[in-house]
Amino acid sequence: MVENVAAMSTGRYLLVLNEDLLGDDDRSRAAVEQLSGTDVTSTRDVPPLAPTQPTLFSELGVAVADLSADQLAAARTDRRLLAVEPERVRRAIGVSPSEGSLSEEYLRGFRDAAQFLHSRLAGGLTATARFGDTDTLTWGLQATGVADSPETGAGVTLAVLDTGLDLGHPDFAGRGIEARSFVEGQTAQDVQGHGTHVTGTACGALAPTTGGRRYGVAHGARILVGKVLGDDGTGTDADILAGISWAIASGARVISMSLGADVREVSTAYETTGRRALAAGALVVAAAGNNARRGAGDPGFVGVPANSPSIMAVGAVDSTLAIADFSAASTTVEGGQVDIAGPGVAIYSSWPLPGGTNTISGTSMATPHVAGIAALWSQRTGATGHELWTQLVQAAQRLPLPASDVGSGLVRAPGA
Repeated sequence: MVENVAAMSTGRYLLVLNEDLLGDDDRSRAAVEQLSGTDVTSTRDVPPLAPTQPTLFSELGVAVADLSADQLAAARTDRRLLAVEPERVRRAIGVSPSEGSLSEEYLRGFRDAAQFLHSRLAGGLTATARFGDTDTLTWGLQATGVADSPETGAGVTLAVLDTGLDLGHPDFAGRGIEARSFVEGQTAQDVQGHGTHVTGTACGALAPTTGGRRYGVAHGARILVGKVLGDDGTGTDADILAGISWAIASGARVISMSLGADVREVSTAYETTGRRALAAGALVVAAAGNNARRGAGDPGFVGVPANSPSIMAVGAVDSTLAIADFSAASTTVEGGQVDIAGPGVAIYSSWPLPGGTNTISGTSMATPHVAGIAALWSQRTGATGHELWTQLVQAAQRLPLPASDVGSGLVRAPGA
């Protein structure tokens, strides 16, 4: 049996610093240097990160470092720390290196969804399609009210942390895009596809030059593209936390992360990061996970980092507004609930050239719908952080489905 990448540790550790050290770079750095016994770089350093050294993510109050057994024991009793956790490898939601390629995983998702639909019909339930792509709009933009919203996301910075972006894609030409790679030895160029697709949904063009239907929500937003997952679709906690720290420092009001791991336990590092991001005015939105097989009776569970109480967990619905077969359900873990839902089945969006566009499924695809709509609400009301979270869940369309599956309901854009 091949080891699940979700369980892989890098051998390093995440050090979550106490609140009284947050924002004090000198004291935080000194604490980590004392615990690790070596020099520490900070996200506030210029030039930026030296990946071989312990690193302090200053905006988050979290550090990553190599620790010996004795240093680890000392760190676990140090009162300057809230927690010490192994650094792990995370993946783009829908990518499973132990099971095959990205395209194969999505084909399995369509197969499972078809089987689930068949079981519903066989049980006497009806499933009438309510939405469908047209020549001008995807079904997701119709279902969420984006097509009728006057907001564009103008004046709002939205960060997408994923596998990067096809920086030569014509649908993003002339946009205000700042791209940075946190994956050692790789540029921000997306060769994997996942990052280009989710960026397209969150903030793709109003009128795509590819000649197809509109698929982007916040087409007027400023875009931050952080490559935190490598060309194989995986990345370390340090890469992801570095991306979040950069996004906050760069003024992002919304941070979209279609990534995670099938781990039930809440990570103190990600929960603390989510809470401190909210306090800094940034809402972190993450995919709930694709580990359900509802047609087979398995509802799955929300994994890391979406199961953090301070990170908004997004489930997926299909074009009938039924829960997607693969969409993970809430668990009894504190913070392990689905908070909101978005369109996540058969989602058309941008893709690296030469293809230009692609239609795929996953809670990964639902998440950027929520992130883009969050940017629209932030433009309309000026809300950030906790207030923006509240506006999203209060405006959601209630669905005849358990809250454990869809939270407050289907995300909705501000109306005209």
